[in-house]
Amino acid sequence: MQRIRLRYTKRGRLRFTSHRDFQRAFERALRRAEVPMAYSAGFTPHPKVSYANAAPTGVGSEAEYLEIGLAQVRDPELLRALLDESLPAGLDVIEAVEARTSGLAERLEASVWQLRLDGVQPDEAGRAVAAFLAADTVEVQRSTKNGIRTFDCRAAVTRFEVVEGDGALDAPGTTGDTTRQGADRPQDQACAILRLVVRHLTPAVRPDDVLSGLHATADLAPPVPAAVTRLAQGPLDEDTGTVTDPLAPDRDAVAVPAGSA
Repeated sequence: MQRIRLRYTKRGRLRFTSHRDFQRAFERALRRAEVPMAYSAGFTPHPKVSYANAAPTGVGSEAEYLEIGLAQVRDPELLRALLDESLPAGLDVIEAVEARTSGLAERLEASVWQLRLDGVQPDEAGRAVAAFLAADTVEVQRSTKNGIRTFDCRAAVTRFEVVEGDGALDAPGTTGDTTRQGADRPQDQACAILRLVVRHLTPAVRPDDVLSGLHATADLAPPVPAAVTRLAQGPLDEDTGTVTDPLAPDRDAVAVPAGSA
């Protein structure tokens, strides 16, 4: 069985697609592109697709990942192009590599998030970020199926800053033709762009938790909901605080011929 790992996006209005909606769209794309999928055994076989750490509904992303198993060998780039053509614009398959290593999900240690705060001055946002980083703990609350849960969101944040410019998605690995989260928003008012690196811990700390933390520590409350985009996710470089490419080990690995010692 050949395993292919894909990186895909959720752009523009497609950010409102739920993970379940994406699963249905992707399985339709597999059939439309006539991908020779491998199937599980048992009474109800299903195509071998493994999804990893999907972004929340309403959040854009330049770095979603999944892995598929094929019954026949295919060229990864040709497969990528066929699947990309079979998905709606905004759900774009932008990278495909053959899996030559194990543990893709375990490599997704952290995410880079970008938050566009319309109606907030950059200086005001900078003061709020400084207050957040200065705190030892920042407790926030989230509603769960078991009731209200209180947890610290500060420990998961390894890097947090206000970035200059109009919020272009210029993190490593993003593409120049990205549909920006703020493209359908007013462009003639104050706007602060925040960028942060968040570890994937348990419980998971989401961008809206960090926004709640900014409100708790600095009383920062944007007048409209933030436009949130995941720019990257992957291994966390502890020395630099940056997130690296999770597909790099597969690109770099050299296939070992069968039977070699």
